[in-house]
Amino acid sequence: MRDHQTNLGANALVQGLRDAGVQCIFSLSGNQIMPVYDALLDSGIRLVHVRHEAAAVYMAEAYAQLTGQIGVALVTAGAGFGNALGALISARASETPVVLLSGDSPRGQDGMGAFQEMDQVTMARPVTKHALRASTADQLPAELAQVIGAAQSGRPGPVHLALPVDVLTRPLEGPATHAITTKVQSLGNSDAESIVAFVNAARRPLVLAGPAMAHTRTGDALAQLQSALNAPVICMESPRGLRDPSLGALIDLTRSADRILLLGKSPDFTTGFLGKDMGVPDARFAIIDPEETELARASARIGKRLDMSVQADALPALRTVVSCATNAPDRAEWMAEAQHALALRANLPKDTTSHLHPMQLGAAIEAQLARVPGSVLICDGGEFGQWMQAIHHDGPRVINGVSGAIGAGPAYAIAASIACPDVPVIAAMGDGTAGFLLAEYETAAREGTRFTAVIGNDNLWNAEHQIQIREFGEDRTHSCALSSQARYDLSASALGGFGVYVDAIDPAALKEALDKAQASGLPACVNVRIVPAPAPVVQGNSPAAEATH
Repeated sequence: MRDHQTNLGANALVQGLRDAGVQCIFSLSGNQIMPVYDALLDSGIRLVHVRHEAAAVYMAEAYAQLTGQIGVALVTAGAGFGNALGALISARASETPVVLLSGDSPRGQDGMGAFQEMDQVTMARPVTKHALRASTADQLPAELAQVIGAAQSGRPGPVHLALPVDVLTRPLEGPATHAITTKVQSLGNSDAESIVAFVNAARRPLVLAGPAMAHTRTGDALAQLQSALNAPVICMESPRGLRDPSLGALIDLTRSADRILLLGKSPDFTTGFLGKDMGVPDARFAIIDPEETELARASARIGKRLDMSVQADALPALRTVVSCATNAPDRAEWMAEAQHALALRANLPKDTTSHLHPMQLGAAIEAQLARVPGSVLICDGGEFGQWMQAIHHDGPRVINGVSGAIGAGPAYAIAASIACPDVPVIAAMGDGTAGFLLAEYETAAREGTRFTAVIGNDNLWNAEHQIQIREFGEDRTHSCALSSQARYDLSASALGGFGVYVDAIDPAALKEALDKAQASGLPACVNVRIVPAPAPVVQGNSPAAEATH
């Protein structure tokens, strides 16, 4: 056994993470990162050891959203790194500052066919804001600071730092710390006053904000902007975009608006590419965004209807606009119309005689969340996830996000329990998504986390089943069925948690099961048989449109 040294690259890495305020790292071990495990031993940083590398990234994503800190995932090289890559797509789309640290083959063996040698940086670059490979032990503190700064600057997002094992195990000759620089693109007062004038000139203005501006991450910032401008301010987090069921009949508002401000909101598919669903025919637009490419995209789509295009970070820009906002017109009728439209929800179908409908299950979850202020709601994707995202909840939430990725529910729930240990955490997922990371119940039990995962079980990959019905006909549905014998609740129990199965249409039986799960003090699974229902479509003034995500 070698003498323990405290001035190695791995120790400098851990010191840099501590200096950045990191309190928790989500990881799956492997050869090249064991020096980091050793350095973490006396660091005070919690190490949560997971069962799949994608889970580590998803946990880091949820943890960052709920704490306001950076999320950190630590994985090994080779297939470990490959397993983590897919989850970065979600963090990129949800605009979450996640740092992926990966082990790497030794620099001293580059080009020799070393164990798990690959060009990780090139692989990570398309799904991150910034990716690099550590060069030397002495440069490692500065390189760590560089990627952390990139994750938090501009539009937040994931970054990657590959850690060659010989960089981790070599001693430093220079300083072991380096200051993190976060670049802030401010909105000048003149531009802020012009934005205020742009909104004040409208009868029916609308402000659309991106995922990084969600209430869970920015508190009452959007409410302050809405009050200052006397205009509806709406955060869009869902792949359903203008048809997001949690935003009611948003599309009625976007079609009626005469001026629209995009605040850190990409003019992409979620906004209908700024097409016919965005504004009256002569509507005017303005955009504030940290990325020049997004400003160019908006200009390309709407040309001369774009009155203002300003490169600035969304949250600082919001605060400057609020400070400059004066003389907002009285728009009582428009504000009431917006409040009504956003509160609309899909209706419960009459035929629910076979099993519980997702809406009934959502009502039970809503009641559970309302018991304790600050309870956390986790929503996975799919048809069932869309029903759950639409329930009323004023507290923090983490959803599957604009990428439409599914399967992160158990990982999100574990991270939420760690980030918010004093309040209940309820995670809603379908039986398809539940299978991705079911083994993380062992992680949850081992780590002492507690949450209740509610599985809406319709024995289907229902999103794809609904596509088959819509696109090809009911007589051509196939290969999307899941086993009716699968007992996710028993699996959770076998992995150290608590499980209960509900196969009754009586809401009282569901409430009893949810109460037992909450009282168990364990990572719990409530497996509920439901009818297969297509994702909700809210009926406002606009013609109905099928769910497509």
